[in-house]
Amino acid sequence: MFVVIEGPNGVGKTTVAGLLTKRLRHRAGQPVHLTSEPTRTRLGELLREAEGVIHGRAFALAIAADRTMHVEDEIIPALDAGMIVVSDRYVQSSLVLQRVDAVDVHEIWSYNRYVLQPAISIYLVDDPQVIAARLAERPRLSRLEATATPERELQFYTQAFNFLGRQSWHQERIDCQDRNPDEVVSAILDTLDPLLAPRPVA
Repeated sequence: MFVVIEGPNGVGKTTVAGLLTKRLRHRAGQPVHLTSEPTRTRLGELLREAEGVIHGRAFALAIAADRTMHVEDEIIPALDAGMIVVSDRYVQSSLVLQRVDAVDVHEIWSYNRYVLQPAISIYLVDDPQVIAARLAERPRLSRLEATATPERELQFYTQAFNFLGRQSWHQERIDCQDRNPDEVVSAILDTLDPLLAPRPVA
């Protein structure tokens, strides 16, 4: 099973994805592989370093190339090995952050439409003021973090949710307001339970 954790910068994706991985191993009783985008490959690290100088279409294409390698070289092999895969960011991040970078949503989708579809994508949402306060505590912001506001990212994530819904992607929203990470993960696990249930043998 391939699970994606999404949401605006500062909403807590990385913390939640890590905690979900630990609790999912116990709940599912099988190995869980945690990954993220951009990847930790040489290409992904280059993209992290070059985000300040690569813009627009060039950056969108580079992110799509990194994602294609991510799917082919890491996600599919882990799934074939019987693991659950949890990814911190995926296609939805492109449908939001590349729009912040002034690329049209249909163009972004054209670069990503053939990648592996997750079993479920979980969107984390929170009060924009809470997200802004978290971002303000960071020692530095990336170019896209500094360009977008939490309100704008949340708006674009809602639009991405609706867009991918029309492509028949399985998606759920989890409201993080007044919840600590453990409570958020408990809500995610409740959402995943039907997918984790053993299938009857024909």
